[in-house]
Amino acid sequence: MKDTIVLVTRNGMGNAADELQLILFRKYLELLLQNESLPSAFCFYTDGVKLVCEGSAATDVLRRLENQGVRLIVCSTCLNYFGLTDKLQLGIVGGMGDILEAQTKAEKVITI
Repeated sequence: MKDTIVLVTRNGMGNAADELQLILFRKYLELLLQNESLPSAFCFYTDGVKLVCEGSAATDVLRRLENQGVRLIVCSTCLNYFGLTDKLQLGIVGGMGDILEAQTKAEKVITI
């Protein structure tokens, strides 16, 4: 999965109640961490940026992914839009150009 990136555009996973979306997202990450093959990057934009900010229930699991070498790219425009720039807890701040570059270099792109 090294040449795979995951796009995260929601504050969780799927179309459901907010709490269920977060439960599913955490479960997805925990199962992914059990895999020997991790994606090269997660790209967070729109509501997805909230997952890497202060108060998110997912930062601990995302930090474990980051510690395993998975890049977490966070959209600066989205952070600014939501007023979350100073609340970022992990990942690297990039622009849409960085996200586009990650997509074009990837063999596989998964949107969750």
